[in-house]
Amino acid sequence: MSGPEVLDLARDAIWTLILVSAPLMLVGLIVGVAIALVQALTQIQEMTLVFVPKIVAIFIAMIIALPFMGQAMSGFMDRIADRIVAF
Repeated sequence: MSGPEVLDLARDAIWTLILVSAPLMLVGLIVGVAIALVQALTQIQEMTLVFVPKIVAIFIAMIIALPFMGQAMSGFMDRIADRIVAF
């Protein structure tokens, strides 16, 4: 493989990583900000209060987004297999 092909493969891998992880990261961010807002408004400063709702929300988001994540990773693997065959 030449240098541009390796860079193209790395760019494709990074883009796939962003697409697969973005839904879960956004859900975690939104839940974290919402709980932080509730803590600020009620002046409850419990450090462990954030973890359980965030874990549950990310788990639910993972169940919902799993078909999309699998399709994105499968498409990436198909592109890698096509490059291996073409090589």
